[in-house]
Amino acid sequence: MSNLIFDRTQWLKFVAFLFIASLLGLGALKVYSSRTNAAQADGRAQQAENEERDEQDERPEKYLFVWAGDQARMNPDFLAVINFDEESANYGKVINTLPLPQPGATGNEPHHVGLSRDGKTLACGGLLSVLKGQKEVFFFDVSNPTAPRFLSAADPPQSAITDEFYALADGGFLVTMMGGAAGHAPGRVAEFTRDLQLVAEYPSDPPDDGFNPHGISVRPELNLMVTSDFICPATTLHAMPGDLELRGSVRVWDFRARKILRTIKLPDSAGTIDVKLIPGDEQARAFTAGMIDDKLYLLDTGQATATPVFDFSTIAAGGWPQLMRMTQDGKRLFISLNLAGKVVMFDTSNPRKPRVLKVLDLGANSGPHYIALTRDEKRLVISDYFLNEDDAGKVHAEGDHRVHVARVTNHDLVLDPRFQLDFNAAFATGPARPHGMAFK
Repeated sequence: MSNLIFDRTQWLKFVAFLFIASLLGLGALKVYSSRTNAAQADGRAQQAENEERDEQDERPEKYLFVWAGDQARMNPDFLAVINFDEESANYGKVINTLPLPQPGATGNEPHHVGLSRDGKTLACGGLLSVLKGQKEVFFFDVSNPTAPRFLSAADPPQSAITDEFYALADGGFLVTMMGGAAGHAPGRVAEFTRDLQLVAEYPSDPPDDGFNPHGISVRPELNLMVTSDFICPATTLHAMPGDLELRGSVRVWDFRARKILRTIKLPDSAGTIDVKLIPGDEQARAFTAGMIDDKLYLLDTGQATATPVFDFSTIAAGGWPQLMRMTQDGKRLFISLNLAGKVVMFDTSNPRKPRVLKVLDLGANSGPHYIALTRDEKRLVISDYFLNEDDAGKVHAEGDHRVHVARVTNHDLVLDPRFQLDFNAAFATGPARPHGMAFK
């Protein structure tokens, strides 16, 4: 009888073990299935985006949106709509302006922008909104590009100093927030849904080694995201004594998990203001530039290494290489040199040996910073303004407030003389500072 009881007990334990194991196995299967489904969804989204881009490439954009700030910081900051139709007699003329509504309409220091995947929502950042206790991410309905409407504004609680936008496949946005709530380190990456609701600010436990994200680039098909740390924003203000605290690091993320995997360290104080993953690169490499050390770096995101591959001082020492754009085939790279007044076009067919194709000189006091490449990659638009903190801060890179269009070919970059847009004289409210730009 005792043996029977023992056998029955053992049998029950064995059955229980099989039951639990099956549950665990099912759970593992669900996790695997969930991850597989997410990867497949990202792949489908990327394929749909590529197909949509292919369809739209033959339809040049006809409207240019420019996010701008009043020079005197007295009138509201505003969104300008510009005629971008090359076949129009009014090419380069202002079609409409939409001022920000009160409260919090002035002194936001309009900065970067991002257009949603469906082209209906334009997200805009206020770099210095936090100084006046104002909301700092602004959303506009641009479904009718000639008559945009203000939708809403947001203020992520853990972060401030809005910078760059990445449009998500589901209609939302990722936004790099350079500073914490008071403008110090660490910053965050904020996520908004297609309904413009804040999802979260990532990571939940940010690094304590100077996490101040500025640039952002994503390859969803590789589940890969990178962000570049640029500067501790609070140190640019007179309220913080001492020198600017520039950064030299790029973070490599698990895109779907919104988790930092590793950090690529560059020379201290390099000023890594932007970063771009090379489209289609089988080695998942990226480029970044040191604004202060005059170097272009090729990044290995897997090995977390940075290799200098070009010296900008051969073009203009201390020229401040800043924002970057790449063509979809990964063979052309454009970089603005703010203090040098130039834009450089590289052949990056061999990423280890980028070759200068053209140095476009915009003239003395021009100050190019923000650059945007049209969908068909035939026009590069450049705005001549970086940042002037006026009496509040230490950065005064005013530029000449002009917006340029350059024609792009495989081997050249040439200004279009027909497009003449000067934000010093284009508006009845007076001179303005143009910054972020998008097309439709």
